[in-house]
Amino acid sequence: MRQIVLDTETTGLEAGNGDRIIEIGCVELINRRLTGNTYHQYLQPDREIDAGAIEVHGITNEMLLDKPRFADIARDFVDFVAGAELVIHNAPFDVGFLNHELKRLGSDWGRIEQRCTILDTLAMARQLHPGQKNNLDALCKRYSINNTHRELHGALLDAEILADVYLAMTGGQTSLLLGGNGPAGNMTAPEAIRRLDGQSALRVVRASAEERAAHAERLQAIEQASGGNCLWMKLDS
Repeated sequence: MRQIVLDTETTGLEAGNGDRIIEIGCVELINRRLTGNTYHQYLQPDREIDAGAIEVHGITNEMLLDKPRFADIARDFVDFVAGAELVIHNAPFDVGFLNHELKRLGSDWGRIEQRCTILDTLAMARQLHPGQKNNLDALCKRYSINNTHRELHGALLDAEILADVYLAMTGGQTSLLLGGNGPAGNMTAPEAIRRLDGQSALRVVRASAEERAAHAERLQAIEQASGGNCLWMKLDS
């Protein structure tokens, strides 16, 4: 499964009032693994950036004078995200701005939802943690994600942090190794399977106290992240 964790920075809060995207940051996940493949672009918005927005992301009008416009990078961006699931925190905001930019290019470009599926991690977090703060900083604290290097918002930096938060929020596993260290776990090949003759006694290796404690700790984390829906906890009880 290919997922793209995406974030944008903008000139203001209202795409319908003419605000524009000024930065796009994307991080690629394949089968819940960070691939190291990213997309990052600053954009010239052809309008002034709101003072309040500059305080949030630190991007000034002068910084963008020599940057390309969305029309210049639209094809590369669309090709990068096409067919993926977009993982976005407060997805309606970013999706709204992306669709606004695509609409400016003409009806042939359609909407981003026609090219990708959308997963809103803010909606997910609100379901898992009702009544609590669920912004990115709060989630970093809740899931012990280090974001001390984040002094200002930035699209690529926030996408990288959100990728860690998403993986923690949905189980915490960035990789699942089943009998190996390769990309897909290197499961035992059929020709390597040894069949029992029915006569050999099986050796039983019981978990140590430390292993049982680590297992219980992991189940508790999954129980919390899933909102009380950890199947193994129900079986143990």
